[in-house]
Amino acid sequence: MLLMQFSEQTADFPGIGTWTAEELKAHIAFMTDTNGKLAEAGELVDAQGLAMPETARIVRSHGRGVPVVTEGPYPETKEFLAGYWIVDCDKPERAVEIAAAISAAPGPGGTPLNMPIEVRQVMSAPPGEM
Repeated sequence: MLLMQFSEQTADFPGIGTWTAEELKAHIAFMTDTNGKLAEAGELVDAQGLAMPETARIVRSHGRGVPVVTEGPYPETKEFLAGYWIVDCDKPERAVEIAAAISAAPGPGGTPLNMPIEVRQVMSAPPGEM
């Protein structure tokens, strides 16, 4: 799983709300093209962009009664998950290669974003001895 993290603290570019229509179109075209290439290669399982954090709800339950639901956004939120890809690769190195390409998606002025992409293996099941 490739996780696109966003943090205002570490972003080297202005917020997406300040991008021009052309910059936004170029970014979306890049993502669409990337997803198409991954699908053609048989590597794309799923890819989704996520809504902004102000739509998020944190749900906690101790298993008794009504769960606690907390709404956002919060000023203390420093980082959020902007989207993800689930890819099926033969080697971990390929997942890193895909993440690097996504990290370089165009931003304002066409400059690569250098967005951090976290690469994590999706676990299928616990070890048999458990």
